[in-house]
Amino acid sequence: VQLQASGGGLVQAGGSLRLSCAASGRTGVMAWFRQPPGRERDFVAVMAGYGSNTYYADAVKGRFTISRDSDNNTLYLEMTGLKPEDTAVYYCVATEIDGGRTYARWGKGTQVTVSS
Repeated sequence: VQLQASGGGLVQAGGSLRLSCAASGRTGVMAWFRQPPGRERDFVAVMAGYGSNTYYADAVKGRFTISRDSDNNTLYLEMTGLKPEDTAVYYCVATEIDGGRTYARWGKGTQVTVSS
């Protein structure tokens, strides 16, 4: 499975963006992570299945919404109330079962920059 993230850009504080992550095949759990400049990659949100079992990092809870479209194998991250500290490269990751083993597949990131 290959993942392609898109939707990043430059936005002013308080603005909104919607990230998309298109998967080339069937996936299991899907999640978003982000890596701010000069820092480690951090968890943002995860969805197991379609519409249920979501979990968010405290820093984004109430502002970000993760969703998933089963028809086109796409994961979304709706980001509202953006803050400068949300500036990061955002990555999607998905689990794939192959040969009886579970793998984590990472997509290339998409840059989100929030200006103050």
